[in-house]
Amino acid sequence: MKTSRRQYDEEFKRMAVELSLAKDSLKTTAEELGITPQILTRWRRERLSTQKANASGRVGSSQEQQEILRLKKELKQAELERDILKKAVSIFSRSDGTFFNS
Repeated sequence: MKTSRRQYDEEFKRMAVELSLAKDSLKTTAEELGITPQILTRWRRERLSTQKANASGRVGSSQEQQEILRLKKELKQAELERDILKKAVSIFSRSDGTFFNS
């Protein structure tokens, strides 16, 4: 019996990579998203190679720039977690209502 490969859209891949970078835990992130760490590793490698190609001519970071980058990373992680929670709420609210009946 032939099995079909799962297809992931670009938004899911981007969010998965950003979440794994924000958490600094590839294996945990992959388990949470229901994908293999190998897939997530490949997506991260592809994203980082694309970023390197786009970031030519970048100047060294001062302490303030490093702080800005750290804050941006924290903001991105909070936004990703918020988006995941929004999607989870919408998934559970579409069900037959057994999860939220009081």
